[in-house]
Amino acid sequence: MPPTTAPAPATATAPATGLAPHAASALATAPRGPARHPVVAWARARVLAHGAPRPLPARTVPLRDAGGLTLADDLPTLRPLPGFDTAAMDGYAVSATGPWRIRAAVRAGAPWAGVLGAAECVEISTGAAVPAGAHAVLPLESAVTMDDGRVSGPVPPPGRHIRRTGEDAPAGRRLAPAGTRIGPALLGLAASCGHDTLRVRPRPRVGVLVTGDELDHAGVPGPGRVRDALGPLLPALIAELGGVTAELGCVPDRSGRLSAAVRAVRDADVVVVTGSTSVGATDQLRRLLADAGARMVVDTVACRPGHPMLLAEQAPDHWVVGLPGNPYAALVAARTLLGPLIAGLSGRALDPLPHVPVHGRARPAPGSTRLVPVTWDGARARIADGHRAAFLQGAAVGDALAAIPSDWADGSAAPLLLTAG
Repeated sequence: MPPTTAPAPATATAPATGLAPHAASALATAPRGPARHPVVAWARARVLAHGAPRPLPARTVPLRDAGGLTLADDLPTLRPLPGFDTAAMDGYAVSATGPWRIRAAVRAGAPWAGVLGAAECVEISTGAAVPAGAHAVLPLESAVTMDDGRVSGPVPPPGRHIRRTGEDAPAGRRLAPAGTRIGPALLGLAASCGHDTLRVRPRPRVGVLVTGDELDHAGVPGPGRVRDALGPLLPALIAELGGVTAELGCVPDRSGRLSAAVRAVRDADVVVVTGSTSVGATDQLRRLLADAGARMVVDTVACRPGHPMLLAEQAPDHWVVGLPGNPYAALVAARTLLGPLIAGLSGRALDPLPHVPVHGRARPAPGSTRLVPVTWDGARARIADGHRAAFLQGAAVGDALAAIPSDWADGSAAPLLLTAG
């Protein structure tokens, strides 16, 4: 695989490149037009996209609004967990040896203020505060109630079935680092610590512009026409990646329309443009960015499909991601550049790529990475059928995308981009 070392800071005068093998031959055949930068290796492109932006400013939100966002600060405990010695079983909190005289019944949320003496106990429920003087909890199923108001049973060892104060975490301990994506368990953890609000990074707002005169947006397409797949695909993918779609528009290929459409997307951190990234007569995006003086971060990636993808900073803290028009190629490009960019804007780390054996038929691309959908087959991955540049069947049923290097052979390990579908 190409190296994945962290990039040197990119500047407007010296863009980072991360040259892929055989990039020189690809550049030699590039047509004339806006200045082209060296082709970037696939793994390097992910790193560049992640490192390009600054995280969005943090804000404080109530717990109910924090799901799916990213922690801007570490999550600390506000008190010890548990906050008091707690019964871990229904039974009797006992002192010394028995039989034990029952002093009271203690329920969760209603502590008993007394102190147990030798051979005394309280009936206790799971989650209730263990009273002073108790050394262990005798489980209900091990206890025998006697007619004289006493309980007998085996003497439990000290501490048995008691969760001690601070046993899980002392006050002030960091339970989750900044940059953690907030899921259901983290929300519950924050609540158990006493937090009512969290400092978070908001979801990056993404505008989507789907270009093409040939697209139909409903029903079965007519002769010579194609049904738009990216309009439905991209908002769902953006949500999965941690962003929110601020706007979705369709733009014809006529000259000047794309430039006006990009300028009209004002309330977005990122503008995604599909179908205008190549070098054909109707492909306007690179010329538009060059005319606007945008800083190119990634200009073409050594991968198949999706290689004409690009990432540019159009203005400070405003980003443009260019995706090919073919649906599977666009999906590959979005997961290569848009996913890492959204993670960087959210203050999250770049997702690691587990390496697993990949089995099946695929044609490695010389000097490039080939992205193929795979399904789990035990501890290995198997290449799914149906992954031509315009065909989404394999990606729709697959569990991940495998990044097949040029020297891959059937059964050898490859990095996986884990996906939700």
